[in-house]
Amino acid sequence: MESEAAAPIVSEGGFSLFGLLMDADIVVKLVLIILLIASLWSWAVIIEKSFTVSRARKRAKAFEDAFWSGRADDLDRRGAASGSDAASRIYASITREWTDARRAPESEGHMMMIDRAERSLRAGVDREVGRVSNGLGVLATIGSASPFIGLFGTVWGIMNAFLNIAEKQDTSLTNVAGPIAEALFATGLGLVAAIPAVIFYNKFTGDINRLADQLDTFSQDLLVRLSRRASDLGA
Repeated sequence: MESEAAAPIVSEGGFSLFGLLMDADIVVKLVLIILLIASLWSWAVIIEKSFTVSRARKRAKAFEDAFWSGRADDLDRRGAASGSDAASRIYASITREWTDARRAPESEGHMMMIDRAERSLRAGVDREVGRVSNGLGVLATIGSASPFIGLFGTVWGIMNAFLNIAEKQDTSLTNVAGPIAEALFATGLGLVAAIPAVIFYNKFTGDINRLADQLDTFSQDLLVRLSRRASDLGA
């Protein structure tokens, strides 16, 4: 009988997800593959961002500790330009402004130099935050789109179940088990892809916002020190 075609989905050994994927309708199969790729991509971004964001915050904190302890508080020192963390790169930008200010003629005015330094620091903070945030859009897209992709697979699977009933004039579970299982699996896989993406997107967004506040505060401290140096220079 044709109704026995759905039997491979459930064998004597139990339910087989691989068998379900292999026996699924071509549209549902495509949906499942897309969701599986989205889930793997999401976890790849999550793992990469876990290291990137954590490392950025730790290195910025370490450089700030060195700055406040006096080990990095020297605007005439250019060695910070080779730093590999956000705080040291911001510090390097302020040292360049200080060096340029000392070389500039007095007619240029120290207020103009401070204003230029402030814009440079603001751009530096935005650049560092953007560098750390790179890739979060993937998590946002997967988190918002995966449930709807899974829902499409669900609707398609249920539609196939009703078409089987209409074609065979038989409402037995054998005729609808396969399509309904495909539909539910698509829903589940959509949630599996979306939930971690949403959770970690929110977590990383919060961490990056804290890093941005940390860098902004640090840049303001640098600007205050630059203003004091500029005042001493003009005295």
